[in-house]
Amino acid sequence: MVVMENQNSVNKKQDRGNSNLWMYVVIVIMAIGIIGISLWLLSVKNTMNELLAEKEVQKVELEQELSDLIAEHERIKEAYGDVTDSLTVMDSVIQANAVEIKKMLNYKWEYYKIKKKMSRLQVIAQGYVRQMDSIVTINKDLTEENLQIKEEIKIEKRKYRQLEEQKDALSGIVDEASVLNVYNLKSSAIHKKGGGKEVETDKIRRVDLVRVCFTLGENTIIEPGNKKIYVRIAQPDKKILVKGRGEEYSFTFQDEVLQYSILEEVNYQNNAIDMCIRWHKRKTQELKPGLYHVDIFEGDNNIGHTTFTLR
Repeated sequence: MVVMENQNSVNKKQDRGNSNLWMYVVIVIMAIGIIGISLWLLSVKNTMNELLAEKEVQKVELEQELSDLIAEHERIKEAYGDVTDSLTVMDSVIQANAVEIKKMLNYKWEYYKIKKKMSRLQVIAQGYVRQMDSIVTINKDLTEENLQIKEEIKIEKRKYRQLEEQKDALSGIVDEASVLNVYNLKSSAIHKKGGGKEVETDKIRRVDLVRVCFTLGENTIIEPGNKKIYVRIAQPDKKILVKGRGEEYSFTFQDEVLQYSILEEVNYQNNAIDMCIRWHKRKTQELKPGLYHVDIFEGDNNIGHTTFTLR
C-alpha cells in the first residue's frame, strides 16, 4: 500500500516536470517568434523610412521644377511685354495647372501622376513661347515697309501667272493625251492581180486602188465607242480623190467643211487596233503623176500623215 502511494507520488512529480518542460518550450518558441516579428517590424520601419525619405526628395525636386517653370514663364511674359495680352487664355491655363500641382504636392500625392502633369504643363509652356514668337514675327511682318509688301504682291502675281501657265500646259497635255494616236502608217498604190492578190505599184496605169494601213494606238483616257476615221487623199495638184461632190462625202474639221476620200467607222475600246482601208479607183478616172499626200482625221484632230508617189 505504501509502495503504491510512493509510485503515485513519483508519477505526479514526473507529470509536473513534463508540464513545466513544455511550458518552457512554448515560452522559448514565443520569445523567438516575438524577436523575429520585432526584427521584421524594424526592417519594415527602416524600409518605410527610406521610402518616405525618397518621396520627400522627389517632392522637393518637383517643387523646385515647378518653381523654375513658373519663374521662367514670368520672365518670358516680362520679356515679351504687351504681346502677352493676346495670349491671356493660354497664360491662365498654365497658372491653373501650376496651382493644381502645388495642391497635389501639399497633400497626398503620387509621384508619377504629378510628374506626368508636370510634363504636360511643360509642353503647354513651350507652346506658349512658340505662340509668342509667332505673334512677334507676325507683328514684325506687319510693320515692314509698304514697298516690300508691294514686292511680295508682285511675286505672288508672278507665281499666279506661272501656275496659270502650268495649268494651261497641263490642260494641253491632257487634251493631247485625249487624241487618238496613229503609228505604223503607210499608204501605197495597189494593182489587183488574178485571184484578188494585191501588189504595190508606182505606175499610174496599173493602179486599181489606194491602200492605207495603220495602227490606232492604245489610249485609256479616250471615251470608248464608235469612232469615225476620215482619210483624205490629195493628188499632186491638191485635188482630193473623192467618190462624189455631195455633202455626204464631206466632214467638218475645225469649223471647216472638208471632203474625204474614205470613211471608216470603228468600234474603239481603248485597245490598239490594226487597220487597212481602201480607196477604189473608178475605171474612167485618171490619176496624175507625182507625190500624193494622205491625211487621217478623227474628231477635230489630224492624227496622221503619209505620202506615196506615182509615175
